[in-house]
Amino acid sequence: MRRPNACPGDGGVGANVAGDEDGRADAADGVPEAVGVPEGGDAAAADGVPDSGGVPEAGDVPDTGGSADEAGAPEAAEARRARIRRRTRRVLYGALILLCTGALLIAGTGYWAYQHYTGRVQRIPHVFPTDVPAAALPPPSRSGSQTFLLVGVDSRSDLPTTGKDAKAPEWKPGAQRSDTMMLVHLPADHKHAYVVSLPRDSWVNVPGHGMAKLNAAFSWGGPPLLIDTVQRLTRVKIDHLAVIDWSGFRKLTDAVGGVDITVDRTVTRRNGPGGVWTAGPHHMDGDDALDYVRERYGLPGGDLDRTHRQQNFLRAVLSKVLSGGTVTNPLKLKRTLDQVTSVVSVDDRLSDGALRDLVWDMRSVRSSDMVFMNAPVAGFDTIQKQSVVLLDDTGSAQLWEAVRNDTMADFVATHSLDTLGTHVS
Repeated sequence: MRRPNACPGDGGVGANVAGDEDGRADAADGVPEAVGVPEGGDAAAADGVPDSGGVPEAGDVPDTGGSADEAGAPEAAEARRARIRRRTRRVLYGALILLCTGALLIAGTGYWAYQHYTGRVQRIPHVFPTDVPAAALPPPSRSGSQTFLLVGVDSRSDLPTTGKDAKAPEWKPGAQRSDTMMLVHLPADHKHAYVVSLPRDSWVNVPGHGMAKLNAAFSWGGPPLLIDTVQRLTRVKIDHLAVIDWSGFRKLTDAVGGVDITVDRTVTRRNGPGGVWTAGPHHMDGDDALDYVRERYGLPGGDLDRTHRQQNFLRAVLSKVLSGGTVTNPLKLKRTLDQVTSVVSVDDRLSDGALRDLVWDMRSVRSSDMVFMNAPVAGFDTIQKQSVVLLDDTGSAQLWEAVRNDTMADFVATHSLDTLGTHVS
């Protein structure tokens, strides 16, 4: 019997198909139809008994157990088979209907979650610089690729400044500095992600203020001045901005159940309860992780080691979310999405539709597909009584060109870079 179509619609069509097949099934079973049985003495000939030309003697007629039973047996067998076929069709149709209903429910639930969570992300208005001279504007991103500026803000406040629970503005002059700045490049093929940390102490030209540390740009002029500074420094177009403060950082860490981070050497722990970070694996809650990433004294590489700690934390969180059972566990996923959407703010140019497209395009990327690195550095110095990081102009120029041209895969494969290793101090 042929399989009915999935999600059957017209019962009449299914009935006709089944009816056509009933006759074939009977023939295959060797059961003669009633209309094909000759009457009277011809029945014997039909059953293979030679016709003697007259009425056979009693001894020549096979004993079938009675003429009434013999006449009713084919009809009863056919009725039983018909009932079995009807029950089979009902079970099969029921199973197909349940399957289709389940698929629709899953699709509907997925669409609801898609709409619900992307619609909850807090938007920051007016983050992009205006009145920038044409000569200072970077070229547009290559088609299909995007570059985000990810900023971690030290708000000097116990009140959240990012996310839906923000109780204070994301920025006001002198109140916040950008302690973490990462360019996140998403290539057009959506197979990888490249995270480049810009040291907070990088000595750069801040428009309208002259040479200063990079993190001063956010303190002086908020997101627009920081974006303008980074775009002039790198000649890379910033397509979107994402901001999280330390309050959100703690909540996000706790939302994923803490993170597991391996420290490769014993170092002093100056934040929090003090003491040391011993070499080996550590399970960190929100407070521990915050102490870990904010530390910048006593590290062998200074500010560069600090950026690697931040990258190490980000990699640990992504590993937990993407491959730790969170995605496949509805309760864990809901809790994590609730927390992520409650603590992160993005620019108001990143619409719900664009955010959903981004999530869909990057759905197959895992933490192992991400490359974390520092911008090339030439050395360190003390300028105006400040410890600063001097960027390598030549090495940086090549890196930014690869980002602009969306050729980061080739660049990473052919250049020696300060990338994040397996273990970090």
